[in-house]
Amino acid sequence: MEIKRNLRKERVGVITSSKMDKTVVVSVERKVKHPKYGKFVKFTKKFHAHDEENYCNAGDTVRIMEIRPLSKTKKWRVVEIIERAK
Repeated sequence: MEIKRNLRKERVGVITSSKMDKTVVVSVERKVKHPKYGKFVKFTKKFHAHDEENYCNAGDTVRIMEIRPLSKTKKWRVVEIIERAK
């Protein structure tokens, strides 16, 4: 019998803070077209993500994946670092 898991959500964003231990704050930006005026509007959402080795730094572009809750605010995990900060 094969066990199926739901697909987990993934987001790509930029780390805004890495001051906490094993936790980073990732800002994910998305552009949505306004329904009436047609202009694209930016929306930014912040996620707390788990970084086990404290490997990420502020300014890095990372991919995060949804996981089970690790704390009150932490429900995401850093999967990979796409680009390092310059």
